[in-house]
Amino acid sequence: MRKKKRFWGLVSVFLISSLALVGCSGSEGEGKDNASGDQVTVDIFQFKVEIKDQFENLVEVYEKENPDVKINVKTVGGGNDYGASLKTAFSSGEEPDIFNVGGPSAVEEYKDYLADVSDTDAAKIALEGTLDTVRNGDEVLGLPFNQEGYGLVYNKRIFKEAGINPDEIITFDDLENAVESLDSQKKKLGIDAVFALAAKEKWVIGNHLANIFFAPEFNNDAIEAFNGKTIAFEKSDELKRHLDLENKYSVQPVLSLDYSQQVEQLFSLEKVAIIQQGNWVYNSIYDMDPELAENNIGIIPVPVEGLEGHIPAGVPMYWAVNSNSDEKVVQASKDFLNWMYTSETGKNAVLEDFKFIPAYKDYDSSKIADPLSQTIYEYASKGNTIQGWVFQGAPTGWSENVLGASMQKYLSGGIAWDEMINEVQVKWEEERK
Repeated sequence: MRKKKRFWGLVSVFLISSLALVGCSGSEGEGKDNASGDQVTVDIFQFKVEIKDQFENLVEVYEKENPDVKINVKTVGGGNDYGASLKTAFSSGEEPDIFNVGGPSAVEEYKDYLADVSDTDAAKIALEGTLDTVRNGDEVLGLPFNQEGYGLVYNKRIFKEAGINPDEIITFDDLENAVESLDSQKKKLGIDAVFALAAKEKWVIGNHLANIFFAPEFNNDAIEAFNGKTIAFEKSDELKRHLDLENKYSVQPVLSLDYSQQVEQLFSLEKVAIIQQGNWVYNSIYDMDPELAENNIGIIPVPVEGLEGHIPAGVPMYWAVNSNSDEKVVQASKDFLNWMYTSETGKNAVLEDFKFIPAYKDYDSSKIADPLSQTIYEYASKGNTIQGWVFQGAPTGWSENVLGASMQKYLSGGIAWDEMINEVQVKWEEERK
C-alpha cells in the first residue's frame, strides 16, 4: 500500500462551518464518445437516495441546455452498500465517470482513478477546510456534496404531548429520563416504541453513532484518524450505554430494521418518537407527510460527556471524476459538476430541491430549506459542532464491515461488549501495520 503521507500533510477537516449508489447505465463503452462525435455520455454512480428524483430532474435540465451531453444516473444507497457496489462496478469493468468518495481512506483506495478538479470554479468557492481530505499537493481530487449533521431526530408533537422539553435534554441522564417517560406513555401517545433503531444498517451504528464517541480521541480530525496506528475507544462505555438505550426502547427486532422502515414506515407514520438520523431524511419524511416534515420534527445532539450540546457535522461525501475515462468525458463530467454548484439553476436546486446545506460560498443561507438543516446550521454558526466525520479516516471498510458488523453481533447476543471492542481494535491495528 502506498505511503499514506502522500496525501495527508494537511489541516484538520473543517465541517459545517466548520453513509449511498450505481452501476453504469450503458453497456461497456457505450456512448462514452460515440462514433458520430455528436454526443458524449457521462455515467454517474451516486449514493444519495434521498435526492434521487430531484437529482435526475436536474440532470434533465442540464441535458436540455447541453444537447451534446447525455447523462445516465444510477443511485445505490439506503439499504444497499454503496462502497461494495462501487467496488463491483470497477472490478467488472463498468467504471462510472462520476462517482462518490468519502474522506481520506476512500481517496487513498481510488487514488489511481481520481481526476484533478482544481480547475473548476466550484473548487475555488468551496468553503474553507472542506477540501482538506481530498487534496494532493495542488490537486483537488473531489468536490464536496454538501454539509450535513446528525443526531436524534424527534417528533415535536409527541414530545409536547408527553410533557418533554427537548431543549432540556443535555446529558445522558436527561435523555434516559425522557425516553423512560415516553415509554411509560406509549399507549396515550399512540406509538409502538420510543425509538426505531435501524441496526440492520451497519452505517447507522458503525459509522454515525460510533463516530460521535471515538472522534474526540482523534481531535475530531479524519486525517489524524487516517494516520492513527490504533484506536483507544476511550468512550466505549458511553457508546455502549447509548446503544443499549436505543435498543431497549426500540421497535424490535432492531437487526431487521432498515433505513426505509425506520424513516418512512415508523417515524413518518408517527409510530415512534425518535430516530438516530440526520438532516438528509427531510425529503423522505416530506414525501410521506409534508405537515409533519414542515412543522413537527426537530433534532437534538446525542449526549457525549464533555461535548454536551454539540452535534456532529461535516462533508458526507465527495463527487469524484474518473481520470481513466475518455478526455472528452472527463471534461464533460467536470462541466456538469461545476454547473450544478455554480449556476443559478444548480444553486437553486441544491438549496430548494436537494434541501442541502451548501459547502460553497455565494449561497444565500437564508434559503436553507428545512427545519433540520436550519437547526444544524445554527449549531454550526455558534461553533457547537463535533467537527469531522472521523470514521472516514478509519481503515477502509473498518467502520461498517468490522465495527458495524461487530455491533450487530453484540446486539444479537453473540459477543460481549469488551470482547467486541478488543476485536475491532485488533482489526484496526492489523490494517495499519
